[in-house]
Amino acid sequence: MEIINSDQRDALQEIANIGMGQAGASIAQVLGTFVELSVPQIRAVDAAEIPATLAALAGDGVASAVRQAFLGELRGEAIVIFAEHSASDLADLLSYGDALDAPASRELLLDISNVLVGACLGGIAELLRAEIGFSAPSLLADQVATSKLLQADAIAARCALLVEVRFGLEKRVFRCHLVMLMPEDAITALRLALDRFIEEL
Repeated sequence: MEIINSDQRDALQEIANIGMGQAGASIAQVLGTFVELSVPQIRAVDAAEIPATLAALAGDGVASAVRQAFLGELRGEAIVIFAEHSASDLADLLSYGDALDAPASRELLLDISNVLVGACLGGIAELLRAEIGFSAPSLLADQVATSKLLQADAIAARCALLVEVRFGLEKRVFRCHLVMLMPEDAITALRLALDRFIEEL
């Protein structure tokens, strides 16, 4: 399944790399520690395969996930998947002590997601000169089996472009994946923006 051509894919990978780098720098500033990043992975996924794809990214065990819609010329949904002990690791870094109850833990994940998504997608939109806005982040799943992070009936699109990157913290168990899902009908605008970006290089 080819949603974008190879030139558009290369351009998107380069742009996503820069956006993810900005997100990593924002998180590093908030947490005061070095952030490790993977190379962005880009692929087209059938809607029915998205839940299993997210579960495979998250690995075995339990995880939490935050979702945040982005709107405008580029639109879709960002999902940040947090490995099991990520909230307590963040709390330790931010000197919360032992006082992190469940509501505070959820709030922490929402805050970190907001920073990541805003910096990353904001960076991508800026490079593509596209107007973009964000909904408030909301908790999609809280400490559930990774196979239950997202159900197929929660996805409206028939297929989606999936852009994924892993964030880690040096000497910490903290791991999260930022996944950007764009539905089929929103990808036309993305293709046009990528073509414009390529022509201006």
